[in-house]
Amino acid sequence: MHDEVHDDIARRTLAHYEHHAESFFAGTVDHDVSQNIAALLEAIEAPAPYTILDLGCGPGRDLKTFSALGHRAIGVDGSERFVAMAHDYSGCEVWRQDFLHLDLPPAMFDGIFANAVLFHVPSAALPQVLAQLFATLKPGGVLFSSNPRGENQEGWNGARYGSYYDYATWERFLLAAGFSALHHYYRPPGLPREQQPWLASVWRKPVC
Repeated sequence: MHDEVHDDIARRTLAHYEHHAESFFAGTVDHDVSQNIAALLEAIEAPAPYTILDLGCGPGRDLKTFSALGHRAIGVDGSERFVAMAHDYSGCEVWRQDFLHLDLPPAMFDGIFANAVLFHVPSAALPQVLAQLFATLKPGGVLFSSNPRGENQEGWNGARYGSYYDYATWERFLLAAGFSALHHYYRPPGLPREQQPWLASVWRKPVC
């Protein structure tokens, strides 16, 4: 795909969230993602408190949690409405950035929380996005991601674009970006695999 096609995908997907921001917040604010938050925080080996980037922070649910736990949390989202909502709800700093045009400071973050977000990136653009995330992590920093799993298909799902990977393919992308695999699991916990649509994984940026 060409950059113009990627940008169109991003615009159309973000427009969906922009137009449904309030209903999205109401529908997700009570979701329990404590397993995912713990997976990120427990993998970070630096002294607390941590500086955390909430990638695709949406209306700010998880920013508020990280902040309440004593960490410095910064959000980034491409939706103007979400950026405003997240700042108001969490009190945290929030940057408006399209994932295909990230401008992140180098080696700033101890951890990145990418919960239900990277699957919106077209596969052809994913290496570039992962390179940006790798660069903004401190050496030894940790990336957490959770995506709907699939059989490596991608395309439009209603008004939103998605890429749905199995673990082996997702691992290839992350290893190619320089990350080391820590562990992965499927959600929700305690159910048969066919009832676990989410693939969660934890990765480290090597110290050297």
